[in-house]
Amino acid sequence: MFKPLNNYVLLERLEEENKTAGGIIIPDTAKEKPSRGRVIATGDGVIENGARVALTVRPGDIVLFAKWASSANDVKIAGQEYVLIKESDILGILE
Repeated sequence: MFKPLNNYVLLERLEEENKTAGGIIIPDTAKEKPSRGRVIATGDGVIENGARVALTVRPGDIVLFAKWASSANDVKIAGQEYVLIKESDILGILE
C-alpha cells in the first residue's frame, strides 16, 4: 500500500449525484470532478517548532476538498485512481 508523507492525504473520489434536484440527468461529459472523497491513507503530519503535529483527518473519513486545490495530484496505484492532496486543501469532514 501507499503511505503519504508529512501532511499529504490519499483520497478516493466519491461520485456525485448524476441528477439535479429537479430530476434532470447530467451527462458524463458535463460532470465536474467530484469534490468529495474518502480518506484512504494519511501522512504522519508536519513538524512545527521541532514537534510533529498530527493530521486531523483519519482513514475512512468522508471529506470535502477544494475543487481547484493547488496541491491536488491525480495518481494511479495498483490500477485504482486516487487524489493526493495536502490536508490544508481539505475543507471539512462530513459526519
